[in-house]
Amino acid sequence: MALPKDEKPERISEAEHAVMEVLWERSPLTATEVCDAVCEQRDWSLATVKTLLSRLVAKQAAATTPDGRRFLYSPAIERTAYTGAESRRLVDRLFGGRAAPLFAQLAEAEALSEDDLAEMEALLKELRK
Repeated sequence: MALPKDEKPERISEAEHAVMEVLWERSPLTATEVCDAVCEQRDWSLATVKTLLSRLVAKQAAATTPDGRRFLYSPAIERTAYTGAESRRLVDRLFGGRAAPLFAQLAEAEALSEDDLAEMEALLKELRK
């Protein structure tokens, strides 16, 4: 499901994002199945996952479908819509709405690999066509 172009998905926490990654990877899933994917590595309980899923549903980032006595969870927003809005928020908040200073900061911090630079160069060439 895509949001209208002018609507930004509500911000989600880092923990909620971990749950969304599981849902984006494969869904629909039960809360137990989500827990199977994240609980051990994050030292979470099923109750924690259920709380996070409830928050995501309240934020309209995830949707539920009844399945007998349980619910199946699916993403209600596309990964690209969410990451696009979060990227825009980051650039707006930290760099005054300009992307160039972000790339300069990454380059100065040596956070860009040669592959990253090659991908950016190819993207810039494509955008200029």
